Parts: sequence; C-alpha cells; structure tokens
Amino acid sequence: MKQVMNQDGMSPGVILPGTSVYKVRAERNGREYVIYVFVPDIAPPPNGYPVIYLLDANAVFGTMVEAMRVQSVRSDKTGVVPAVIVGIGYEAKQPFPPERYYDFMMPVPEADLPRRPDGASWPEYGGAEAFMHFIEKQLKPEVEEKYSIDCSRQSIVGHSLGGLLVLQMLLANPGTFRHYIAGSPSIHWNSAWVEQQRASWVSRAENCGKQMHVLIAAGEQEGSHPSGVVGRSRELAHWLGQTGIEGFSAEFTCFEDEGHISVLPILMSRAIRFASRG
Repeated sequence: MKQVMNQDGMSPGVILPGTSVYKVRAERNGREYVIYVFVPDIAPPPNGYPVIYLLDANAVFGTMVEAMRVQSVRSDKTGVVPAVIVGIGYEAKQPFPPERYYDFMMPVPEADLPRRPDGASWPEYGGAEAFMHFIEKQLKPEVEEKYSIDCSRQSIVGHSLGGLLVLQMLLANPGTFRHYIAGSPSIHWNSAWVEQQRASWVSRAENCGKQMHVLIAAGEQEGSHPSGVVGRSRELAHWLGQTGIEGFSAEFTCFEDEGHISVLPILMSRAIRFASRG
C-alpha cells in the first residue's frame, strides 16, 4: 500500500495499489457519489475485464480489493479471476452513512417500517429507483468508456440494505447483471414489494434472455434476529432456484458463526469467487 502525505507532512491514510477515486453527480436525483475503482495489474483479456459493482464502498471497498489482489494471483487455486471493482460510496467518514437509506430503499409506507431501537425516525428513504437508474444509465456507461470491460460479465454486490438493493435490481429489471450477490438482505424493509414482484418476475426473467446467477447469504448468528433475515433469504433463494429458467441459478449460503457485521470479510471473499463464474 502506498502512503499519501499532505503538504504539512501528515498522512491522511493510504492508497490501495491499482485504485483511483473520483466523484460523480447523478443526473436524476442530483446526489453526489464517490466512486472507487480498482483495475488489475495485468492486461485485460480479449473481451475485457469482468466488472464488480460494490455498494457501501465506504465500508468494504478495501476489503474486496485486497481479497481480489491476493486471490487472483493464483486463479487456478482460488477460482478468482482478475476483475475491475467499482465501489459506490459517499463523502463521509462513517462506514455506513445515512444517505444509503434513501438510495437503497423503494418507497415504503411508514407504518410498514421496522421500529428503530431508540424510537427515533429513520433517515430519508425511498430513492432506490433513481439510484438504480444512476447505476445502469450513467455509471455503467462511464465505466465502460474509461476501462476495457466485458459487458457480459458484470456483477453487483451489496450487504444489508445494499443486499436489498441488489434483490430489487434483480426483481425490477432482470438481466442487467450476470451475477447478483446479496448479503444479509434487509428483505423485511420491503417484503410487500418483493412479494408483488414474484407474480410477474418469471416471465420477465425468461424474456430478457440473459444468464443470471444469484447468491444470497447471511451469517449463522443472524438466525435469531427478529427480522427473519436467514429464513427469508433461504426461502427466496429456494423460490428463485425452482423457477426453472434456462441459464439461471440461485443459491443460499449461511456462514457458520458469523453475525450481521462480522460476515462482511467472508462475504467479500465469496463474492469475488462467485463473480468469477462463467
């Protein structure tokens, strides 16, 4: 890792090898995002690099990049192929800034939201459609213009509310990615919408004609959480896996002895391997 010094000689942090950072303002919602990009230190394949879009970059971009750098050196042993990683984050110091509630959630009646432990109101929410538009219509074309990308091998990874956003993208517009990785998805935040999408999803997924592979995962210790994240995740993965769509697969993984936050490192490691599949 390269250490970066300010003019006063103080070090604000480090830069991961192969990474760059820039800001983008979304056209539809006017919100500004910090985009973190990792590019492998090898020439791209003839069809371009696979690409992984990563939500909550403030929290997990470095974790995924280091896992990619280490494991892709021996693809024959790890099953991880070198890929571009595009992290979407915010200009904030916290790993999980409140802006994510707005970006990752569809509009939901306030009465349907879970009660906050301290009784306070939740941050502003309901902007997921605009955020999905930003990823699909603005960020992806920009990335494909700047870097050599294999557009047939695109993945998206999210955790918690980010995992919910991954599932919302899968259900709302199937085929925009090849691999969907949803860790500990907060399905209980929008369970009515998820159920509504099931009625027409199979025909829409078949009509898109794209290969899609879904991994839904959670930590074993989350099994006792009142949200029912493990049970809901397992059930949704089972339903998706039974649809019989050609070129589609879905699976559920429960990571032993991991909780909602401790699951993140192993989830990032599993995600890059899952995204390396054909």
